[in-house]
Amino acid sequence: MVDVSKWPLFTLLSAQELASIRQACIFGASANEAIYITHDDEVYVLGLNCSNCLGTGDSQSTIVAKKLDCLTGKKLVSLSYGSGPHVLLATEEGELYAWGHNGYSQLGNGTTNQGVSPILVTTNLQNKKVTEVACGSHHSLALTHEGEVFAWGYNNCGQVGSGSTANQPTPRKVSNCLQNKVMVSIACGQTSSMAVADNGEVWDETNHLYPSFLWKYAKCNVKVLLVLLYFSLYNQLSPVQVMTEKERIVEIAACHSTHTSAAKTQSGQVYMWGQCRGQSIVLPHLTHFSSTDDVFACFATPSVMWRLLSMEHDDFLTVAQSLKKEFDNPETSDLKFSVDGKYIHVHKAVLKIRCEHFRSMFQSHWNEDMKEVIEIDQFSYPVYRSFLEFLYTDSVDLPPEDAIGLLDLATSYCENRLKKLCQHIIKRGITVENAFSLLSAAIRYDAEDLEEFCFKFCVNHLTEVTQTAAFWQIDGNMLKEFICRASHCGAFKN
Repeated sequence: MVDVSKWPLFTLLSAQELASIRQACIFGASANEAIYITHDDEVYVLGLNCSNCLGTGDSQSTIVAKKLDCLTGKKLVSLSYGSGPHVLLATEEGELYAWGHNGYSQLGNGTTNQGVSPILVTTNLQNKKVTEVACGSHHSLALTHEGEVFAWGYNNCGQVGSGSTANQPTPRKVSNCLQNKVMVSIACGQTSSMAVADNGEVWDETNHLYPSFLWKYAKCNVKVLLVLLYFSLYNQLSPVQVMTEKERIVEIAACHSTHTSAAKTQSGQVYMWGQCRGQSIVLPHLTHFSSTDDVFACFATPSVMWRLLSMEHDDFLTVAQSLKKEFDNPETSDLKFSVDGKYIHVHKAVLKIRCEHFRSMFQSHWNEDMKEVIEIDQFSYPVYRSFLEFLYTDSVDLPPEDAIGLLDLATSYCENRLKKLCQHIIKRGITVENAFSLLSAAIRYDAEDLEEFCFKFCVNHLTEVTQTAAFWQIDGNMLKEFICRASHCGAFKN
């Protein structure tokens, strides 16, 4: 299953937002823009918004995902992006939307004005159902259900296939040698275009028919041509075959905005070559990845996606996910803790594996070893539940005031890692109102690093802290010690 969190931009999203993603694409000159579609067919964007490529109606960047309401409910079947960048999107109903950079009329609306929000492209496409889109640097292609190819935008190298080098402001049907041919796939290089016919012929914008051996290796994926044409130990003026001694290739990956290529074999091995994090890999290099997408996430510069990714959310759970799921599950547990009159359901085996305190309890014939319910009265329910959940998840989610109690527990049970986590939570949640209470707790539980942190906070906010109720509720000895220590730091000089 593809893990979109490998792309840095998606670290801005919460776990809940990541889980909602059905399709996604990272694009842009610096991989700083993203678009994703949820399981509810809602379309969201985030990022730098260069050339209005997010389609939000303004030029503002955003680190918070924004919804494109005009695309809500429209099932996406194809998406591509250019170097400007401009974005093309085809829906299940055959509609074509475009937005973003439009300096060469690559949006197909007959102007060179930037598209600040998605526009429906209709010129010469009325009653046509678009099934696939492709973007070069500044030109665009669309494939219809009938197998027709339309092209428009920048045409300095003849990439629009019109027979001239004049820019094409609106979609124009590519005819010439494609007349009466049914095309089944399209692709773009930076300044090139390609299409595959249903008989396996491969054509480019110069109406050149490529040798049939290319299609044999393509396995119905026209992008293999881009791999073959752009692969170079030296510049190649004609197609060359690569990975000739490797096993059968079932997937290839290339993107005109990077100089990285990848291929996947029938056994699942993934190779990469080209520019990989600044290094020139001149021959296919075997990676540890299981997906060609991971090559672009980790090694391409920029780390864009070479295709629109579909998330295959299945029912498989990792060991960590399974443990988390079973915490406090009465159906599978074999032990209960009773805290403040509430039950917490756990598994003895997990507790013995994860905690030395419980290992001793269940292996040294303590009285608790024979019980089905263990009473806990020295800690509160939120604290003890959080502790047990930590043993299942390695994480803690408590406010700093409750984290003090958990720090006490961690100290009693000699759980040093949990102790550090509690100190981190307390540091993150310290305020003027709770600072002295937290300082008292740090001293009481012998947390020296936390004590020093809280002490410095109190000194730096001395006037405000001394006006809180917590300051005047501490015992005289601690107050005296604090005043003495603060005076040595020069806190009362003014």
